[in-house]
Amino acid sequence: MLLGECSRTSRLLEALCGRRRVMVSIMKLPCSFYCSLWFLLLLGAGSLLLLVHLQDLSDMLQQQTPGAKLMVAPRWPIPKEQSFDSAVVIGINLGGGFHGAPGVEMSSYPSLPTPSPRQPPAFQWLPHPATPTSGDQQAESTRQPLTKRHRKLLLKSGSVTPSGARSGEEDSRLQGLAQTQASRHRLLREVCSKYQPGVTEHPVSRRQVSRVYVEDRSGLLYCEVPKAGCSNWKRVLMVLGGSATSTHIIAHDDAHYANQLRRLDAFDQAGVAKHLRSYTKVLFVREPFERLVSAFRDKFESPNSYYHPVFGRPIISRYRANASRSALRTGAGVTFREFVQYLLDVRRPVGMDIHWEPVSQLCSPCLLRYDFIGKFENLKEEANFLLRSIGAPRNLTFPDFKDRNPKAERTSSSITQRYFEQLNSTERQRAYDFYYMDYLMFNYPKPFKDLY
Repeated sequence: MLLGECSRTSRLLEALCGRRRVMVSIMKLPCSFYCSLWFLLLLGAGSLLLLVHLQDLSDMLQQQTPGAKLMVAPRWPIPKEQSFDSAVVIGINLGGGFHGAPGVEMSSYPSLPTPSPRQPPAFQWLPHPATPTSGDQQAESTRQPLTKRHRKLLLKSGSVTPSGARSGEEDSRLQGLAQTQASRHRLLREVCSKYQPGVTEHPVSRRQVSRVYVEDRSGLLYCEVPKAGCSNWKRVLMVLGGSATSTHIIAHDDAHYANQLRRLDAFDQAGVAKHLRSYTKVLFVREPFERLVSAFRDKFESPNSYYHPVFGRPIISRYRANASRSALRTGAGVTFREFVQYLLDVRRPVGMDIHWEPVSQLCSPCLLRYDFIGKFENLKEEANFLLRSIGAPRNLTFPDFKDRNPKAERTSSSITQRYFEQLNSTERQRAYDFYYMDYLMFNYPKPFKDLY
């Protein structure tokens, strides 16, 4: 019996000792855990400091040697503007691109290499930037000064040197042009995020790139907007592509029907995506009402063997009471009011046409995210700035001649107002609603005070 008691006591002591050992192990566990946690935190902080230091060194080296080829890690978090307009507004030139070096004149165009599909085009700033249009001037008062990030990227591009090689006036013009482009992209991004959220996540259809022309040698994608300088832009693309030596020898019909230019919808899905990713996407727009009047004057007030029978006859038949047999047969003599009635009719007797289709539908700016947004109101200056930016031959400038109906006065704001005075206030409002997204996206003011 005594032995049994001793045995039970021994087992009890062993159990107590085992529990003690477990408690000691449990007490030791948090210490090792916290030590490991502190080690990981210190390691992460050290890695972050090393990354920042290396990035600062790369920035310093890039400023000292603008032509150096560096793989620069992105800063996190990425600034909100960077994804859309920084490469356009300022232009990051890391060297090895397809553009000519700043200040080096190209002796012959065939020496211009093809852009690398991995490097987006860089812009070289002109000494004479574009003058902001009326819509841009409204946004000018609310703009912030050129940011430190933009200034740093300007230094990288070689356009502005720390030594102050440019004059103060040139630097001021440069900043104004940069702010104008930044303002246009910022506004477009805000409008797209509000009215077409998530549109960039959708696949690009061939119809959405059917008006985009491809120029491989200079790496350009140009979306054709009729009545916004597209004829002269096609002439420029022909010279850039080598099919013509001068814009002045290209007739109007040749520019449109014998230009030998490929459109982006001719490529397969992979080719479309590659071009959109690596080429400079260009869009030029015009005040919507002015563009509409220009299209009407060109297609319906001048002899036209296509628009009169195809559009004129059904328009006259639908909207003109007691139309004459001659008008019904030829389609000539469509009035501006009849034309606007056709435009606003949800059951049009004939379909839409690219000459008056809204740019927001024609070129899909929210989806394609253009790198350069120019305006017809300052077409020549902004187009020449773009040509110098992509390294085009210096003797190639944007033409401003008018070879179609040359005797007719160019459509201006005053001419546009005269045409729209033929409409009543309801028709003007409906026309404004039709082009509302164009007015909103590209910052054009309301053309009439009674519009809402």
